[in-house]
Amino acid sequence: MADKKSFVLRVDSETYEALEKWAADEFRSINGQLEWIIHRALKEAGRTPKKGTPDKDKPGKKQ
Repeated sequence: MADKKSFVLRVDSETYEALEKWAADEFRSINGQLEWIIHRALKEAGRTPKKGTPDKDKPGKKQ
């Protein structure tokens, strides 16, 4: 399993409630729903990280 990072996300209550309902409709947790949304957005934008390719922010990568 890939390393996962934790962070705080603040959203207004209406957005949270909409997200909560969407996640329940998809049989996901809210966290799982957010991961799915972010992954889909990255894929659609052509920004999905390539497997086995070092990130530009990791040490050892020349810029």
